[in-house]
Amino acid sequence: MARICVVCDKRPRVANLVSHANNKVKRWVYPNVHRMRFTLCADGGNRVHAGSVCAKCVKAGKVKKIV
Repeated sequence: MARICVVCDKRPRVANLVSHANNKVKRWVYPNVHRMRFTLCADGGNRVHAGSVCAKCVKAGKVKKIV
């Protein structure tokens, strides 16, 4: 499963893990995405889509989860 939000296109990023001795090691930071069925609130909300949506889009009301 690709860890990309289908609404806002949020994707994994590269960051540095910094130790107390200031050693830097590359690490991945993954978005909080969940696979679900949803409707987009911007287009009226009458068509059901399926895909990975980040928790920020759900909380902001950009999508409505189909239970």
